[in-house]
Amino acid sequence: MQAIHARLRIARPGFTLDVDLALPGRGVTALFGPSGCGKTTVLRAIAGLARAEPGHVVVNGEVWQDDARRAWLPTHQRALGYVFQEASLFDHLSVYGNIDYGLKRTPPARRAVALEQAVELLGIAHLMDRRPGTLSGGERQRVAMARALATSPRLLLMDEPLAALDSPRKAEVLPYLDRLQRTLDIPMLYVSHSLDEVALLASHLVLMQAGQALAQGPTAELVARLDLPLAHGDAAATVIEGRVLRHDARDHVTTVAFTGGQLLLAGGTAHAEGTPLRLRVQARDVSLALSAPQDTSILNILPATVAQVADDSPGQRMVALDAGGTRLLARVTQRSARALALAPGQRVFAQVKGVAIVG
Repeated sequence: MQAIHARLRIARPGFTLDVDLALPGRGVTALFGPSGCGKTTVLRAIAGLARAEPGHVVVNGEVWQDDARRAWLPTHQRALGYVFQEASLFDHLSVYGNIDYGLKRTPPARRAVALEQAVELLGIAHLMDRRPGTLSGGERQRVAMARALATSPRLLLMDEPLAALDSPRKAEVLPYLDRLQRTLDIPMLYVSHSLDEVALLASHLVLMQAGQALAQGPTAELVARLDLPLAHGDAAATVIEGRVLRHDARDHVTTVAFTGGQLLLAGGTAHAEGTPLRLRVQARDVSLALSAPQDTSILNILPATVAQVADDSPGQRMVALDAGGTRLLARVTQRSARALALAPGQRVFAQVKGVAIVG
């Protein structure tokens, strides 16, 4: 079974990292939490750039650290790729030279990702003769990712790779990150403080707080748990895994099937039938009714059952819903919750605007 295990303890003045992480050995795992909670320290410890004492790191069966057995693999011997917040490219080399640098530091017998494949996946073939100083921020990060891939890593470490980019550049790079995780069988640990990035990229989530792992598990489950802070406040949202059924080019509406039925998305990119999509639905964009609404502009009306109701911010209630096995959140006023007499087990209809769904 593919898995990543990291048991790490690092004590510093005023801060102690103490985590025991059991993570899937494929796909994207996000480390999420406020600044200073220890996300980057976890990456550095796994990379061997900071030594956990005691520490235990195993990546898909390969032992990188095991203090109980006095085993320690130095960073240069760990098959990893590391992408930082800043691209850190070599300005005196062309884009090709930067990527080739990553390729050359990988023994031929271990090369599993061809330079051409990394270039194609990240859409940078037209940049190969350029120098880093002539690239946009988004282009620089894509080159940095290609260089990391060229080392044929068994693990990709991404330390807030989009944090230094403005919104348009983030929108430029995100599809390439999604493409990487869908195309390559290389696990990725992704540090971020952006819930949007986490929701769209990560299938597994570690919620960190003050050097501890507050919770870890599938992203869709953790973001909807009312006992965790992610499921509260104006940014609360749920993640839905689905597949494209069809796209209406005339109305620019995409129909996505998920375990609770179908969702209609307005606008956005046209995807081919069968394309897997991860959707994000914000709790503030979900309203509730006791009977099926008629003559409404709302595209999505889903039968659901109230699973749990909890206090949110003053005057607000957060309602967890079960929509055919998929968890949804609805943020409603205390007055509405009282008027509808919302309680666990109650049948309701969840209404979601098609333009409000992000995918």
